Amino acid sequence: MKILSVFGTRPEAIKMAPLVQRLARTPEIESLVCVTGQHRQMLDQVMSLFQIRADFDLAVMQPNQTLNGLFSRTIAGVDDVLAEVRPDVVLAHGDTSTACACAMAAFHRRIAVGHVEAGLRTGNLAMPFPEEMNRRVVDCVSEWMFAPTLTSKANLLHEHLQGRIFVTGNTVIDALAATCDRLRGDAALARQMAQRYPWMDSGRKLILVTGHRRESFGEGFRSICAALAQLAQRGDVQIVYPVHMNPAVRDVVMSTLSRCERIHLIEPLEYLNFVWMMQRAHLILTDSGGVQEEAPYLGKPVLVMREVTERPEAVAAGTVAIVGTSTQRITQAVEHLLDQPELHASFARRINPYGDGEASGRIIAALLGQPFQEFGAAAGDADGARAHASSPSLSSH
Repeated sequence: MKILSVFGTRPEAIKMAPLVQRLARTPEIESLVCVTGQHRQMLDQVMSLFQIRADFDLAVMQPNQTLNGLFSRTIAGVDDVLAEVRPDVVLAHGDTSTACACAMAAFHRRIAVGHVEAGLRTGNLAMPFPEEMNRRVVDCVSEWMFAPTLTSKANLLHEHLQGRIFVTGNTVIDALAATCDRLRGDAALARQMAQRYPWMDSGRKLILVTGHRRESFGEGFRSICAALAQLAQRGDVQIVYPVHMNPAVRDVVMSTLSRCERIHLIEPLEYLNFVWMMQRAHLILTDSGGVQEEAPYLGKPVLVMREVTERPEAVAAGTVAIVGTSTQRITQAVEHLLDQPELHASFARRINPYGDGEASGRIIAALLGQPFQEFGAAAGDADGARAHASSPSLSSH
């Protein structure tokens, strides 16, 4: 079986890396990798960390690009690769324009699509934009839908799509578990990480911040920055904010927060460094989907600076709360976690609804038609404990 994996952004690369590694070690599979080249520097860092080499590099990124321009360049570039490679399956990940363009290009050539991280939904096409639309389109044309959770599977069943659904867990937990093992097993590496950030104060609680969502551009980011400036006035905290490269984010953040004491605005972190930083955080403020999945695995409370999330499992488990972009809501939520140890402890329970580190193996078993136990299925459950992964049927689940 010839499988082409296509991805372009850093989050996609992190989540696809453990799967690509497993595919390369599977004798029955010829694995090829195509990158579109968005987030170039950050993408290259992930590829190096996981020792992955791209067979094709489309280099579609352009300054001040529009979504339509990016989509059109990606679908044309992927189409050329498909014509050359003629894969049996194309694997796309998540909700990006890369994933949507890749899936459409494969669909037009009648090549089977496998969607890694299928079935996440907010029910609102504007939040997140354009990711909610992208994810729905990919699921519509996929023959394999690899849902990370039972909730995601339920979303897909509700939509009566034609592909087969498998609950695999999320590959981001595979990547995170491997990275944590590396940091834990290499004392010299851990010391090296600490030496990179000598300004970190162990006597203050670390608030780690990430933010980049398009729907928050403008007033949303100004409100977020106002909240951070207010929180930084507390003497018991330090705020670390790796600032996204997008000018719509960077210009607002740098102009508003660059002179604030106890706020450290730094360049985007390599994945290894970011995991190290998450491990040390007292709490995390984010609008990132991946961080919502990673932080519960690490036992870190998460406040989501969005109005809705397509990852409700950790909210239901009590380890994640949605606070939006309101200055008042953010500051109040953070202060409650800082000032109420029992509340922080309730958030910090290590509940991991998103995976067990074995998602990549389940995906490969499904592709090869091998039976496996689905993530989240109760042991011995005759109806759901084992997925019989035969060749996909476009008319059955």
